Amino acid sequence: MAKGLTKRSENYSAWYNELVKKADLAENSAVRGCMVIKPHGYAIWEKMQAQLDKMFKETGHYNAYFPIFIPKSYFSKEASHVEGFAKECAVVTHYRLKNDPDGNGVIVDEDAKLEEELIVRPTSETMIWDSYKNWIQSYRDLPILLNQWANVVRWEMRTRLFLRTTEFLWQEGHTAHATRQEAVDETVQMMNVYAEFVENYMALPVLRGRKTESERFAGAEDTYCIEALMQDGKALQAGTSHFLGQNFAKAFDVKFSDKNNNLEYVWGTSWGVSTRLMGALIMAHSDDDGLVLPPRLAPTQVVIIPIFRDEDQLAAVSEVANKIVADLRKQGLTVQFDNRDSYKPGWKFAEYEQKGVPVRIAIGPRDLENGEVEVARRDTKEKKTYALEGLTDVVVNLMDEIQDNIYQKALNFRKENISTVETYDEFKKVLESKGGFIYAHWDGTAETEQQIKDETKATIRLIPIDQQEEEGVCIYSGKPSKGKVVFAVAY
Repeated sequence: MAKGLTKRSENYSAWYNELVKKADLAENSAVRGCMVIKPHGYAIWEKMQAQLDKMFKETGHYNAYFPIFIPKSYFSKEASHVEGFAKECAVVTHYRLKNDPDGNGVIVDEDAKLEEELIVRPTSETMIWDSYKNWIQSYRDLPILLNQWANVVRWEMRTRLFLRTTEFLWQEGHTAHATRQEAVDETVQMMNVYAEFVENYMALPVLRGRKTESERFAGAEDTYCIEALMQDGKALQAGTSHFLGQNFAKAFDVKFSDKNNNLEYVWGTSWGVSTRLMGALIMAHSDDDGLVLPPRLAPTQVVIIPIFRDEDQLAAVSEVANKIVADLRKQGLTVQFDNRDSYKPGWKFAEYEQKGVPVRIAIGPRDLENGEVEVARRDTKEKKTYALEGLTDVVVNLMDEIQDNIYQKALNFRKENISTVETYDEFKKVLESKGGFIYAHWDGTAETEQQIKDETKATIRLIPIDQQEEEGVCIYSGKPSKGKVVFAVAY
């Protein structure tokens, strides 16, 4: 176990908090609830961002950027939207400070009060739909398929690095369409893009579905989502895609002339994922020795550590190591040769294990004599000796093998932690004993949903996208139900 790292089985929350810091991913900032993302953590986010951006562009989307400040009057136009975000908004009321005449630093200059207060962006629907009003006149102007990489601010009371912070990084897609069906298709498409990314790159299986009315995004007619299961049996929402209907178009009077020259309101969507995905990546795969990263998102996929006693040995090892580095980089892998003489090999082994580097290669004088190296996998901690000849192919194949193994391990864990219950007593027993995803009948009412949440802290994570109609009775109320939904305690 990494020195000072609490075991997951003893205190999962403490293990997570310590791992984020010891793996050099992030730390708390001087501003309460905000975080500093350190280079290693940001490098992982950059890998996520690059792949998602590629996937967005492949589906026809373009990037744009809108202001971080939103006029208060804009924010107030869509009633359910403002109601959903009002308690989390940071508000700018003045634009200048002045020296305090009493000598206590600076104070707000009351003569510099804004004529209209500004909301610090918690999400950008209102600002973007105000722009769409100027951009859209005809069906020829549609669809508009935009994405924005940005930061947002939501004034959270209880924060945790990556999972819930006052300021966080994300992308938010905003699209406008001529028909309802086009917008619905876009919403479902982006949910599937998120699912593909999380499963194929984060090596994390997800459930796909729709939120209940009470869990929908504020201002949306429907919200689609993906849900992942963490190692402590809690669910984490890994991405959401919202069908906005014509709500924002009506709020901002965004109309277009259709092919028959009739004036119609535009149909909209919005969708997003955030640095919360970093939290999911950490919690889903890591162990008591530190971070475990799937190779497709690891900033450094291979590290080579020389073992030497003097400069001559280092020079001999370095000659071979540099050739390995060059060969692996030609195959598109990211490789680091750590030839620092200020740390011993054992210390380096522990450091890279804690940071989650998928493959470690160790080379010493004896290895050179034998024409071989030691290769260690981070996911299984297995060590094997391989000949230098053919090593490139071995390591390249290991990347896919490790990626698949990490995914399969997470999938097996989810399979072991999915339950189906028929009674409320059984529901509570499963929650208490192992948690996980629980399939159960629900009567479709917000009242029952809230009562279950109040009594157990479990929420309906989603209505499965492929929900089969199945006559039954609600586990709580005993009223008729037409199908099972997925409950879990969630982050």
